[in-house]
Amino acid sequence: MAHRTRSSRSAREQNHRALSQNFLTDRRAIDQVVRAAGVAPGDLVIEVGAGEGALTWPLARAGAEVLAYELDPRLAAALAARSRADARIRCVRGDFLAARPPGRPFAVVGNIPYAATARIVDWCLRAPRLSAATLVTQLEYARKRTGGYGRWSQLTVQTWPAFDWHSLGRIPRSAFRPVPRVDAGIVRLRRRDAPLLPPRVLREYRAFVGLGFGGVGGSLGASLRREYPARRVAAAFRAAGLNPATVVGYVHPAQWVDLFAALHLDAGARSG
Repeated sequence: MAHRTRSSRSAREQNHRALSQNFLTDRRAIDQVVRAAGVAPGDLVIEVGAGEGALTWPLARAGAEVLAYELDPRLAAALAARSRADARIRCVRGDFLAARPPGRPFAVVGNIPYAATARIVDWCLRAPRLSAATLVTQLEYARKRTGGYGRWSQLTVQTWPAFDWHSLGRIPRSAFRPVPRVDAGIVRLRRRDAPLLPPRVLREYRAFVGLGFGGVGGSLGASLRREYPARRVAAAFRAAGLNPATVVGYVHPAQWVDLFAALHLDAGARSG
């Protein structure tokens, strides 16, 4: 019997590692995530990696309609059985990344597998009716995407006209089981009520940011002068209150928007 118990435990631990499963067990951390999500009664919430339901139940108690995705068949079956009598929760055994986004406004919340972070964020950014995503990620990822190191990533800058990004706190590694190697952070990306640029130019804006990050030498001014006249670039930097010699990663996303508007849009044409 002892051998069987050890074997069963070992199998579970191997499965957790394979699926990047680190379960939130600290009540304060769980409450911190739910508060950061800011759900209201009647909201539709898709939960990524529901696991044992640590976030599922508090989200439902906050009034959300929770669609809980879990890839591990054992955990999905257990959560479905426990929540069968609760109309606020529907457990889906399957891969969130293969799901079709709902046709109504919804939010995403999850203590997500770290190995799938980039793909989950990409899914969220592409979902037309997503209002917000509140994700527990590695702390380094949270800082990288939200300017925590004084630098801004290309993904954040490219999506800034449509989404704002915030870091909403740190979660110590001790709040998880099994205990991961690093602390976690809470990232919240929220769709803006109105984009900072007209939707018709967002693709052009993304190409503009790609040009800036793809330059040689790190200076944003030098990168843009490869495609734009030096005089216009200088004027755009003056309008944005930015030194052309600023290293690309240290330019705030809002200043990228200002630079693009100065180089591409007529006065008063930044909306509509």
